[in-house]
Amino acid sequence: IVIAPEGATLAYMDRYMRAIEAILLPLPERHGLFTATGLGFGGPGQVTNGFVFVNLKPKGDRPRSWTKDPLPLLPMIQIPVYRARSQQEIVQQLFPQLFSIPGVLAFVINPPSLGGRFSSSPVEYVLEADSYEDLQKATGTMMAKASQLTIGKPPNAFPYLINLDTDLKLNKPQLEITIDRDRASALGVSVTDIGTTLETLLGGREVTDFKRGTKQYHVIAQVPPSGRSTPDVIEGVYVRGNTGLVQLANVVKVKETVAPKELKHYNRVRSATISANLIPVVSLGQALDELDRVAKENLPPTVRHELGGQSKEFRESSNSLYFLFLLAVIFIYLVLAAQFESFVHPLTILLSVPLAVVGALISLFVFGQSLNIFSQIGLIMLIGLVTKNSILIVEYANQLRARGLEVTDAVAEAAKIRLRPILMTSFATVFGILPIAIGFGAGAESRRPLGIAVVGGLIFSTFLTLLLVPAVYTLLARFSKIEKEMGDVPSEEIAAEPDAGKRRNPLVAAHSSE
Repeated sequence: IVIAPEGATLAYMDRYMRAIEAILLPLPERHGLFTATGLGFGGPGQVTNGFVFVNLKPKGDRPRSWTKDPLPLLPMIQIPVYRARSQQEIVQQLFPQLFSIPGVLAFVINPPSLGGRFSSSPVEYVLEADSYEDLQKATGTMMAKASQLTIGKPPNAFPYLINLDTDLKLNKPQLEITIDRDRASALGVSVTDIGTTLETLLGGREVTDFKRGTKQYHVIAQVPPSGRSTPDVIEGVYVRGNTGLVQLANVVKVKETVAPKELKHYNRVRSATISANLIPVVSLGQALDELDRVAKENLPPTVRHELGGQSKEFRESSNSLYFLFLLAVIFIYLVLAAQFESFVHPLTILLSVPLAVVGALISLFVFGQSLNIFSQIGLIMLIGLVTKNSILIVEYANQLRARGLEVTDAVAEAAKIRLRPILMTSFATVFGILPIAIGFGAGAESRRPLGIAVVGGLIFSTFLTLLLVPAVYTLLARFSKIEKEMGDVPSEEIAAEPDAGKRRNPLVAAHSSE
């Protein structure tokens, strides 16, 4: 994205766009390049805005080189790896080169993967007020405070909101022309003639067409660019009056002023959008939380704030996933309560869910991944994947209690008998998702958090479930009743002779003998 100062001409913009092309064309990973100036997305295009679209080669076709990557568990250790550069690494290389070009603000961004316009920034913070004067004050305050948000500790602290900008710009230069109507009337000059003359000479007007061969050309009357670059051009313009030619400067007054570039509305309310990009080590959620805090502490109650673009998609998707996570837990609890005909056993079974979530969060932290929409989907998957371990233990422990065993003996026997199927199914799932967690191929960076969350949560939950579920089952079993199966040994007989239940129950006796 290239932004020139207000009032810049098309020739000015074209000169800098060619300088940017000279930086991007030698890029070895480049597959294509397209530049445009003044594109309008849902409105009129601005000459001061330019866009450069760089199409990269597929990751497998990019040139490879030796580079040093940190180990996931030990980031201070660098190991040499022969690989191609990722899209994020290319952006990091181009960013300082483009940002250092004087005369324009040029920076490179990745298109959003989920929602939002391709030209939008990750941070889009919208301020709303009843007047543009209040908006201007609030925007200035937010811009000043946002530029002071830093990461790290002094003296190594540095701001993490880069390319901080706002669409409320009140500095567009313009010429304000006031017509002296009394004097123009005395000289016989009409307002229409003044407007037509200015439009034709300064703005250009198509007066006719002509053909040459098989092509048709437009004839546009206009003063050359060198003759209309300063306000003094008005003094050299004449209009026809009653007594002959009249100098335009005698009937108009020219004043240099500034005006808003455009007046934006959001949800039909006067608004100003503050946009920014983030450095790789800062998450979007952290930046939005800090901006909310700054707005709460420094803005008056009459100024409201909303989110737009990628920020809005991120916040809405995060809230939806949290709701889906809670809904999944409630739904599974109700299904288990119906199957076990108890409200106690589902609590024991769902104990594995927080264990899996803790394991997933630890795994994401260890491997340097963030809690984004992909890893949140992995957390929802874990609810169904880890509860089956607890179901195997609780269901078989209930069967053994129905056959006459005590609670402690039943759950210990169930944990021992169900150990093999629990380990087999858990490790089969882990090895099935491991390729996603390792992450090879195009787009692996987005899938890797999902795989790491699922694999880490499964491993962590599997081993702790074998210890905590039997203990919790023993504590909560007193609140549930298990009907004895017909033909089982009475409880008083088992108390008098502990081996009686094993003699009457061949299945338990067989497992005990093993």
